[in-house]
Amino acid sequence: MNDSLIDVVIPKENAVFWMDDRGRWHNRHGRFEHKRIIDHFNQAIRFDGDGYYVTQVRGNVREKVYFHYADTPLFVVRIIEKTDLKGVLNTGEEIIIDPPALCIENDQLYQVRGVERIKFSDRALLTLASHLKETANGLIFQMGDRSWPIPENSDCCAT
Repeated sequence: MNDSLIDVVIPKENAVFWMDDRGRWHNRHGRFEHKRIIDHFNQAIRFDGDGYYVTQVRGNVREKVYFHYADTPLFVVRIIEKTDLKGVLNTGEEIIIDPPALCIENDQLYQVRGVERIKFSDRALLTLASHLKETANGLIFQMGDRSWPIPENSDCCAT
């Protein structure tokens, strides 16, 4: 980061946009519809000790706008199936799907990464469906001959 930039920080109480529980951006006029704007917002998501924010640099000013989100601002939006399973986040970042870090809360699948929780979009879940098996003891995640139970409504989903 460039230390010569002037930081302008907008607290979430003053943000004019927010994210719903499905990862869709909104403002007072409604849901964002333009893909380029949505992609710009998603790729600008960052996290620090004060929470999630979007950032941009204009001239010598770095803007950080903390925003409200209904569940989590991080979503697996696409699955890449190769030697291992990777998830592509709405931010553009790729992560390894880590079966022991999966959990379910309110019928939603998450992967926990440190203090962050990442929700799987419906589209990503469709790709993962062949790895998810319902058993008498609950849902499990299978890859090859290995399987992992997915805890439900547990502390693993707490952020």
